[in-house]
Amino acid sequence: MKKIIECVPNFSEGRDLDRIEKIVYPFRGKDGVKLLDYQRDEDHNRMVVTLVGEPEKVKEAVIEAMGVAIEEIDMTKHEGQHPRMGAIDVVPFIPIKNVTMEEAIELSKEVAKEAATKYNLPIFLYEESASASHRTNLAKVRKGQFEGMKEKIKQEEWNPDFGPSDIHPTAGVTAVGARMPLVAFNVNLDTDNIDIANKIAKQVRHSGGGLRYCKAIGIELNERGIVQVSMNMTNFTKTALYRSFELIRVEARRYGVNVVGSEIIGLVPMEALVDTAVYYLGVEDFSMDQVLESRMME
Repeated sequence: MKKIIECVPNFSEGRDLDRIEKIVYPFRGKDGVKLLDYQRDEDHNRMVVTLVGEPEKVKEAVIEAMGVAIEEIDMTKHEGQHPRMGAIDVVPFIPIKNVTMEEAIELSKEVAKEAATKYNLPIFLYEESASASHRTNLAKVRKGQFEGMKEKIKQEEWNPDFGPSDIHPTAGVTAVGARMPLVAFNVNLDTDNIDIANKIAKQVRHSGGGLRYCKAIGIELNERGIVQVSMNMTNFTKTALYRSFELIRVEARRYGVNVVGSEIIGLVPMEALVDTAVYYLGVEDFSMDQVLESRMME
């Protein structure tokens, strides 16, 4: 049985089209690897790539693209709304077909070890691959961002799992790990007040007493003159997208602002959208077996 794994590397470049194409090139035209999507965001100054394929082939392509990103991105000059600590900020592996979580963890460790050695790049393992409990949460690993990582990495509890104990001078630090499918879901508000977005994000995310499988921050969309609550839904089967959307709508009323739209970054599992559609349509006793495309893939 063919094994299929997904990888969703995030690169700290969302503005320079030439650089973006160079970084994405290693994912094109490769046997055993399929580039599904890549999305850039100028405000975030970040690109999210989605690819699937055979584990060993995906591994080779990812390591090659990491090398290109290190050559092309200078973090000392990087500015953007999204938290980041490296040129290749995070590299998650997600088991898709005939791949166990244990196999995804092992692949993540192989990539981390080889990339750290090849590029002299410090790498943390996170999520299911984490070597210690305090490294599981990406937000904790990334706290301090690129600018603060030079000192943080010298602390004993934050020594990298692979690579040198000093940050790469221009590429910073990278996190590599294995996890369940994640949905990057953002909700836009009709205000330019970032304080409001931050307050709502705190009320929505789990660490602030909100939804269990939701991470959230406030972000400015300068070109549009509005702000957004940017979320990572880490388990959409237990915290549905519509719950976070409705909670943001309710909290926004406290500040006299409205939701004006939402967006999904990268690809999303069909079940996450069907679940939301069923909620808003009020469909009773609906199951994924009634989705045409789902039955066709059986």
